[in-house]
Amino acid sequence: MIYFVPTPIGNLKDISLHALEVLRECECIVCEDTRVSKALVNLLNQRFDAGIYPKEFIPLHTHNEKQFFLGLNENFFDRNIAFLSDAGMPCISDPGQSLMQYAIKNGLDYEVLSGSNAALLALVASGLVSKEFIFLGFLPNTGKDRSTALQNAINLAYPAVIYESPKRILSLIENLAKLAPTREIFLIKEATKKFETKFHALAKDMPQKLKKANLNGEWCVVLDKSENSSSEKILLSDIQELEIPPKIKAKLMAKITGENSKKIYERLVTGAK
Repeated sequence: MIYFVPTPIGNLKDISLHALEVLRECECIVCEDTRVSKALVNLLNQRFDAGIYPKEFIPLHTHNEKQFFLGLNENFFDRNIAFLSDAGMPCISDPGQSLMQYAIKNGLDYEVLSGSNAALLALVASGLVSKEFIFLGFLPNTGKDRSTALQNAINLAYPAVIYESPKRILSLIENLAKLAPTREIFLIKEATKKFETKFHALAKDMPQKLKKANLNGEWCVVLDKSENSSSEKILLSDIQELEIPPKIKAKLMAKITGENSKKIYERLVTGAK
């Protein structure tokens, strides 16, 4: 059995009894970073007398996926194996998806445990979400891809959750302040840790709050839904149905999505999606 085990995102006490039970039964821990997972297991044993003593720790991340699966022997999964990312839920802006896909493709038994997740914690704490939301994870770091992703985020009809690093959090918020100044934003950093901090403000007021704050730590951003109601928004499908030249359609669609108008034009004339 392969177990996908969420780990605490800050407070060690957030580990579940189920997770401890599973980890005790696993002979092997496949993980994002062996150093982080070994440190976690040592802490669990020290503080909670957890009795977790796997025989081996094996790394699996984006840089070694190919070698990992090529090196598997046919008996590798004939035992209990746990997969751990460094913090939080595996496969959600964290490694683990390739192992999940491998298990599904090869008919291997697997189980996903419930547990810590920064996105859900931030959504609840924001007070901005009652039902639907969109999870965007980390936006592209730089350039046109980041600008396009940010433009898309502010046009969404649902609140959006974004992960961000301390190096880029201020620039992200400054950009949001320019693009959607009256949009409500919630920020949380160092969730569940000793210095957890929450920020509620309109986008235009948030940069000043951050300039007075310590920006160190991992950040989660909840951006309220678009200020335009769904009845007022122009959808891409609406533009496609207009009887106007493709070049004009492409320019209008580019205004909404932030995508290059030439690429949109090429798709329109070729019929590609």
